[in-house]
Amino acid sequence: MEIRPLIWYPEYTMNTYELMLIINPQVSDAEAGEIIEKAKKIVTDEKAEILNEDRLGRKKFSHPIGKNRDGFYVYMKVKAASGSVKNITHNLNLQEAVLRAMMLKAVLEPVKKA
Repeated sequence: MEIRPLIWYPEYTMNTYELMLIINPQVSDAEAGEIIEKAKKIVTDEKAEILNEDRLGRKKFSHPIGKNRDGFYVYMKVKAASGSVKNITHNLNLQEAVLRAMMLKAVLEPVKKA
């Protein structure tokens, strides 16, 4: 019997990530909606799945980003391949109206038995 080595392909490993977008506060609410839809398209083009989306609204920064003192926050929970995270954040940060885009691996809490 021949033993074959196990091959691991990190680009196909699906993990859960948290994506936070900060959108320029000078855009209107309608334009912010279009930017969010464009961000969703960027995520799904990388064969990722959006599990949850939450628009947190405008919030003040603790320190300015550029000349902006506040921004429109959007939180998404995304299931994506580990190899596509860099592409997603890079493409989101290329958008003019996006001040920041950060994607972190989600920490899943274990389920406690009652």
